[in-house]
Amino acid sequence: MTTTRVRRVRRAALSAVSAVGVTAAVLASAGGAVASPASGGADPVVRIDSGLIRGGSAAGVNSFLGLPYAAPPTGKLRWRPPQPASSWSGVRDATQFGASCPQPASPFAPPGPFSENCLYLNVYTPSLHGSGEAGRPVLLWIHGGGLTQDAGRNYDGTKLAADGIVVVTINYRLGALGFLAHPALASHGAAGNYGLMDQQAALRWVQRNIARFGGDPHNVTIAGQSAGGLSVLAQMVSPGARGLFQRAIVQSGTFALNQRPLTTAEASGEKFATAVGCADQTAACLRSVPVSDLVNNFGVEIPGVVDGSVLTQPIGTALARGQFARVPVINGITHDEELLFVDGLKLTVSQGTNIPLAAPLDGSEATYEADIAQALGVSPARAAAIAAVYPLSANPTRPDEVFGLAVSDASFACPALQVDRQTAARGVPTYAYQFNDDAAPGFGLGQATHGAELPYLFDLPNSPVVLNAGQQALAASMRTDWASFAGTGNPTSHTLPWPSFNGTRVLSLVPLQSQVTTDFAAVHHCSFWAAG
Repeated sequence: MTTTRVRRVRRAALSAVSAVGVTAAVLASAGGAVASPASGGADPVVRIDSGLIRGGSAAGVNSFLGLPYAAPPTGKLRWRPPQPASSWSGVRDATQFGASCPQPASPFAPPGPFSENCLYLNVYTPSLHGSGEAGRPVLLWIHGGGLTQDAGRNYDGTKLAADGIVVVTINYRLGALGFLAHPALASHGAAGNYGLMDQQAALRWVQRNIARFGGDPHNVTIAGQSAGGLSVLAQMVSPGARGLFQRAIVQSGTFALNQRPLTTAEASGEKFATAVGCADQTAACLRSVPVSDLVNNFGVEIPGVVDGSVLTQPIGTALARGQFARVPVINGITHDEELLFVDGLKLTVSQGTNIPLAAPLDGSEATYEADIAQALGVSPARAAAIAAVYPLSANPTRPDEVFGLAVSDASFACPALQVDRQTAARGVPTYAYQFNDDAAPGFGLGQATHGAELPYLFDLPNSPVVLNAGQQALAASMRTDWASFAGTGNPTSHTLPWPSFNGTRVLSLVPLQSQVTTDFAAVHHCSFWAAG
């Protein structure tokens, strides 16, 4: 019997037996999805490879929360590749989020609980049956947070799913638990990229299970913002992710393309082990360290590790060589990425180290050049040259904006243009954008900064915002276009004139005024940065 006929027969069988009120357990044993009779038909029940789950339904979208895609990475499984999740009997409740991965306290952290047992994902689907025999497009979202913070629960996929796709949001191991490289941990395979391994395990879960939610396992888009966007690029070049996705969306993710050698990362790991009380440098000692000590003493490990397995070369090198998954790509940035870090947090520099500014940015030329030198790791002479291209006199009342734009161009904008050119040069359909709504709510900085586009795609339960009418229209068109791209590899719609990238064309996303621009390289001084 052909696959198509099997699907058709299964669907007909499920429809027939559900009409006569057979129990959910019997129905799900056929391998499909049904409504639970115990709840009057309101709560959907699905059988996945680990057992039966009961989700919820709201706003025309079914949601299944807190689904384990791998075993708890605790005890002896700490710092080991993700293992299969255990099965269960009965019907598991899937209406509550699973625990978020351990992380330092922060205003941007998700609500608790937190636990090492955190390898959960969430599924949002408009229907438990696909659109046609192939099923619906799938978008798997990888959250940002510098590989140290955030969680899948912070991104409500309901509105995106309402555009006809299945949305999956995931947790993955963070900080030391996800990205510590140490010689003692290498005996069980590659060390240092456990969080990236988790992402691949979630993609394999999608391959096995997403058809039960109406999704097409052969039409999967990976998408992410910030460290999530960097993770998308990592999966594009990772041998272990080949064939697990068919499209990619990179939002503000091109800031760290030069991954560290394993020896460098392991040397840092040995210093970390000593700092947390493991001077003997043994895996047993590291696995006995309390979680709080691990997450509170671990520095940001962006840009990751060339471990020889998950990543066999730096992301930028692989892209330049054409050694990446040839899938359609959306790649974009916001207007002034770094302003958020300059004004409110720490300064994220291109080499991935979070450092404070040399001094509060007060508008003086001497302090400005010192801050540039420290932020970008350049000589005083180079800092002076940068200050000449980005003079504080360009905006005397907002030195933070001038400084933010300088570091943004070096760290985000011009690397994004480089990636666009590298993918397009290999014949990959590439769509470039810049999010330019400087009135975007959430930060009040007067510029579209890092993360400003997120509430246009997702409801953010931890950081709710209110969009005005024009912004709501832009948000609706962005969700439609992200869904269209997930379905066809082309985001073009009647609302937004997405051009394929040809070396210059970039779509400027602005409420009611989105348009194609061709001066991206000039505006961001990319020739200057390339020459330096």
